[in-house]
Amino acid sequence: MNKLYIFTGMIVLSLLIICCSGEKESKDQTETSLEASWPIFRGDRGLTGIAKGEMADDLELLWSFKTEYDIKSSPVVGLGLVFIGSNDGFVYALDVDSGFVKWRLNMEENVEAAPLLLDSTIYVGGLTGDFYALDALSGELKWKFETDGQIHGSANWCYAPDRKTKWILVGSYDNLMYCFDAKTGKLIWTFETEYYINGAPATDGKTVVFGGCDEVVYMVSTADGTKAGEVDSGSYIAGSAALVGKRAYIGHYGEKVICIDTEAKKILWEYGVEEKGKAFFSSPAVNEDYVIIGSRDRSVHCIDRENGKSVWRFKTRDDVDSSPVICNDKVVVGSTDGRLYILNIDDGSEVWSYEIGASITGCPAVTTGKIFIGAEDGIVYAFGETQ
Repeated sequence: MNKLYIFTGMIVLSLLIICCSGEKESKDQTETSLEASWPIFRGDRGLTGIAKGEMADDLELLWSFKTEYDIKSSPVVGLGLVFIGSNDGFVYALDVDSGFVKWRLNMEENVEAAPLLLDSTIYVGGLTGDFYALDALSGELKWKFETDGQIHGSANWCYAPDRKTKWILVGSYDNLMYCFDAKTGKLIWTFETEYYINGAPATDGKTVVFGGCDEVVYMVSTADGTKAGEVDSGSYIAGSAALVGKRAYIGHYGEKVICIDTEAKKILWEYGVEEKGKAFFSSPAVNEDYVIIGSRDRSVHCIDRENGKSVWRFKTRDDVDSSPVICNDKVVVGSTDGRLYILNIDDGSEVWSYEIGASITGCPAVTTGKIFIGAEDGIVYAFGETQ
């Protein structure tokens, strides 16, 4: 009898070890999958433009894929796929290693917004105002909602107050910020502004921060869509805010980048170029030290995050509407001069560039040392180190 107990105990112990090993392997695979992805415009829900890992000093073109018209959308990456919209009316899912088409869906409208990848679902809007939820692996339509205005900005997400249900946040040219149930598409709440909403909303989970053509930066409760505060920016806003703690960083048409204290509801500092300054259509990347943003003065600007003073400025040959991405000690950014650049983050010196030959206005997706970007020649490009 004792031998039977011992034998049974050994079996149970073995099964527990196997189960725990399986759970650890599954967890490790999940963590690796998350680390090797760029599932949202600007990389995270705060829209900070920060990529994990290292970036080599010299990259090569790994593959390219041509759509039928220009691309202003920004790619997102996950599940082994690159997702991007095109002004040929399609949303594409491309194999991350080869660029081969996994699926494409004809939305019958220009798609300039970046998709959002969440829980194996793609959320994306088009210029006729339709907002879609698609199966990320097949492109099958899950649900659709019709707004009354163009959708230029990417969606974001937050948890519902129950901390279980997920909600989707997206703005429209009908002056409304929308909140939907991620699974069903049920409308949860809307928040009305005075004019178009251009960019993507940033969120810390409790508050959503965004601006638009009414020149106001709004802070809205994710729980019920009520206004938590607002700040007059001084000019209309084309880009998206980067939200870090209680500070939001955003550029506007009035040739300024501003830092807002979202708790005190006030501007802490303003940055601008005194001579020959131009509008900021780019969205900023923000790390512990710097705010980095493109401008229509043909420059990439690096600003001290604490005091708003200039650190360096890199001149390109045309406007920089593309939103930079910080990857450790490097900055990745495109320009309408047709080049993709990698810059040294400390002094703004050029590390590497690639001449695509067509305007780049979208935000690069940067993951595991690779860069994915679309251009106005209608081509999606993938760069990285060759093995």
